[in-house]
Amino acid sequence: MLEALYGGLLLILNWKVFGILALTIPIGLILGILPGVGGKVGLAIMIPFCFGMEPAVAFAFLLGMHAVVHTGSPVPAILFNTPDGPAAATVIDGYPMAQKGEAGRALGAALASSGFGGVVGAVFMALTIPVVRPVVLAFGPPEFFMMTLVGITFISLMSGGSLTKGLVAGGVGMTLAFVGMDPQTGVVRFAFNQLYLFDGLNIVNITIGIFAIPEIITMIREGGSIAHTKADQVAGSGVWQGIKDTFIHWNLTLRCSVIGSMIGMVPGLGGEASAFICYGHAVQTAKDPSRFGKGAVEGVLAPESANNSKEGGGLIPTVCFGVPSSGAMAILLGAFMIIGIVPGQEMLTKHLDVVFSMVWVLALANVVGVILCLLFVMPLAKLTFVKVSMIVPFIFVFAFIGAFLATNNFGDIIATCIIGAFGYGFKVFKYPRAPFVLGAVLGDLTENYLHLSMNLFGLKFLFRPLTLLLFSIIVVTIFFQMRRTRRLQREAAQTGGAA
Repeated sequence: MLEALYGGLLLILNWKVFGILALTIPIGLILGILPGVGGKVGLAIMIPFCFGMEPAVAFAFLLGMHAVVHTGSPVPAILFNTPDGPAAATVIDGYPMAQKGEAGRALGAALASSGFGGVVGAVFMALTIPVVRPVVLAFGPPEFFMMTLVGITFISLMSGGSLTKGLVAGGVGMTLAFVGMDPQTGVVRFAFNQLYLFDGLNIVNITIGIFAIPEIITMIREGGSIAHTKADQVAGSGVWQGIKDTFIHWNLTLRCSVIGSMIGMVPGLGGEASAFICYGHAVQTAKDPSRFGKGAVEGVLAPESANNSKEGGGLIPTVCFGVPSSGAMAILLGAFMIIGIVPGQEMLTKHLDVVFSMVWVLALANVVGVILCLLFVMPLAKLTFVKVSMIVPFIFVFAFIGAFLATNNFGDIIATCIIGAFGYGFKVFKYPRAPFVLGAVLGDLTENYLHLSMNLFGLKFLFRPLTLLLFSIIVVTIFFQMRRTRRLQREAAQTGGAA
C-alpha cells in the first residue's frame, strides 16, 4: 500500500501530469467564481479532451479542475451575495461580514478553511482505501450487479423533494444506455435505422447535453452580468486575520472537514447537505449561537471546510464500487469508461497507483488553488461583472468542440443538441439532471454484470449472502424515502390548511 502511495506521488510529479494540473487549477477557480457554471458543467466540457490520455494525466486534468471549484465559489457568495450550490451556507455569515467591512477576513477564512478541508479529504480517502479494498476484492459480478442497483436506488436521494421525478430522470438516462447493439446478442436496439446509433450514445454527448447546453440557454435568456449586486467594499483588509481564524478555530475546522468527508461517501447527499449539516454543527457547539447569521467567522469556516473535504469522501464509493456519490462523480465515472478503466477490483489492483495519484491531486490542487485565490482574489472577483454575452461564446464553442471530439461524427452535434433540449426541459420543469447521468452511466454496467451473473451462477446469484445484504439496503432505502415523501406531503397539507 505504501508503495502504491509513493507510486501515485511519482505519477503526479511527472512533468506532463504536473503541467496539466497547473493548467486546470486556474480553470476550476474561474468556474467556481462564476455562479451557475460550476464543476459539473466544467467536467462535462472537459471530458472529451481526455481521449487518448494516460489515466494519471486524465485524472489530473479532470480532478485538478474539479477539486478547486468550491475553493472559488465563496468569492461571489461573500462579496456579492450570489451563492451557488454549497456556498449557500457560507453566505449566511459571509455576506454580513462583507457588509460590516470584514470582506477580507471572510474571504481569508473561507479560502484557508476550504484548502484545509480539501487536504483533510485527501487524507481521509488515503486512509479509507486500505480498509475498503478487502471488501471490494470479495465482490464478484453478482455483488457488483446489485451495487449498480443500489446506485440507481440512490437516484431517489438525489432527486430533491420528488421521488417520482428522480426515478423518471434516472429511467430516461438508463434507457439511453441501452441504445445501440446488445453486446450479448448483437441485436440493435432503439437505433431507428440510424447507423450513427448502432454503437450507442457516447457519455460525452450526454453529459454536455444535459448540463452545459441548459446553462448556456439560461445565460442567454437572463443576459446582463452574473453578479447583479455590488458590495460597498469588494475585498477590504483582514485577509490574513481570516487565515489565522482558520487555525485559531482549528478544532471546528478539523471536525467539519471529517464530517464533510464522511457525508461525501453517502451517495445522493451532495455538497449542500454537508455544508448545511456542518453549519448546524457549528451553531450547536458554539458558546454564543446568537452571533450566527450576523457575521460570525465560524459560520464561514464550518461550511467551507466541508465543501472541499467531501470530494475526497465522494471518490471512495465511485472508485471502489462504481457508485457515484454526486452528479459530478457520475460524470467522472463516465470518464473512467472513456479511458478504459472499470471501477472496483480493477482500480484497486491494476491501477492502485492511479487511485493514490488522485489523493495527491486533491491535496496539491487545494493548496495551489488557495494560494492563487489569495493572490488574485480582486481580479477574480471582477469576473462576476463580465457580461454574459462575452462568456457564453467561449462556453458554447468549447462545449460543441468537445461534443464533436467524442467520435468525430457530425451526429455527435445533433445528439448533443437533442439531449440539451431534454436537459433544458428538465431544468424548467424542475426534474433533477444528476439522476439522468447516473442512469446513463450505470445502465451499461448493470446490463454487463447481469449477463455475467446469469452465465456464471444462473438465478442462484440472487441468494448469495452479500447480494442479499445489498438487496436489503435497496428495500430499506426505498421504504424510508417513501415514508419521508409522505411525511413532507402531510406537513405541506397541514401548512396549507392552516394558511
